[in-house]
Amino acid sequence: MHAAFFALLGASLARFLLRHPWLELGPWVVALSAALAVLYVLPVPRRLAWLCSVVAVWMVLVVLAPSFAWCAVPLFYTGLRTLRPRAALVLVALLTVFVVVAQLRLADGAPDPNLLVAPPAVAAIATAVFVHAQRQAERLAATERREGTLAERQRLSMEIHDSLAQGLSSQRMLLQAADRTWDADPPAARRHVRTAASIAEHSLAEARRFVHDLAPADLAGGGGLEDALRALAARESGAALPVGFRVDGPPVDLPDRVGAALLRIAQGALANVREHARATSAAVTLTYLGDQVVLDVADDGRGFDQRAVPPPGARGHGLPAVRARAEQLGGTLTVESAPGEGTVLSVSIPLEEPR
Repeated sequence: MHAAFFALLGASLARFLLRHPWLELGPWVVALSAALAVLYVLPVPRRLAWLCSVVAVWMVLVVLAPSFAWCAVPLFYTGLRTLRPRAALVLVALLTVFVVVAQLRLADGAPDPNLLVAPPAVAAIATAVFVHAQRQAERLAATERREGTLAERQRLSMEIHDSLAQGLSSQRMLLQAADRTWDADPPAARRHVRTAASIAEHSLAEARRFVHDLAPADLAGGGGLEDALRALAARESGAALPVGFRVDGPPVDLPDRVGAALLRIAQGALANVREHARATSAAVTLTYLGDQVVLDVADDGRGFDQRAVPPPGARGHGLPAVRARAEQLGGTLTVESAPGEGTVLSVSIPLEEPR
């Protein structure tokens, strides 16, 4: 889509210069075209302000040179990705009106129904394609999560069947045999009981190993929390929600409980961003500060009023669960958010001082 925008911008500028040689408006059109190109690629923290700036410059450019009207098509997608649905539709309608007026100006008043029908049709098709692609991406993400859940359930069931269930079955058979021979052959009964006790001890060790292995699967490979978070960010990234990951500070070996908790927190936070924030991007940052490790999950979504009281029956167990995980490890949770300003979730876990 970025390539299409610059192609349309370059073609529009070339058309203007070919049909209107360096006249009075020429320097202004060239300058605004360059400004629009630079503004379009500038990385900005506030995407809404950036979008308003791009649209404003484009509108001025269209007023001066109607040739630039069709640059609106890539802006349709940008607005649909950035704004809430109703606001995005209003922006698409506004851009479409500008395109229609610009096309009528280029036609010099000559009657042509296509000039009234074509821009709204293009806008409708672009909106429908975007909505369809977004829904397909959401369905794909939901399917992948469902398949991952089913695969994890199958793994757990196999682990339980092959370890704990088999051990319990053997103990039951041995204790039943001991009960049958308790009076007739006490030595044999005691051997059965001792064997059952040995199996129980082994099953207890298996249960402890099994509980330990319930740590997040991304940590099972031994790559550490950084690799696990990087894999999570890559897995969560999509056209609707790109997720970045960064590590700050010299990494240190973290206790298993700390790594598992931080990964679970990141998973839950990104799930909340995807489900509730209506964000266009998110970022996960892991920072080592010597005596503590800090996990930040930030998004540029709609944010929320932290002072507002949720209505009765509203969902909202995510933040209490994150706070509970952090407090279990002696850490703290900080949330910074405001309506329209995005959200930053920060979890700080203390570490032992290196000796």
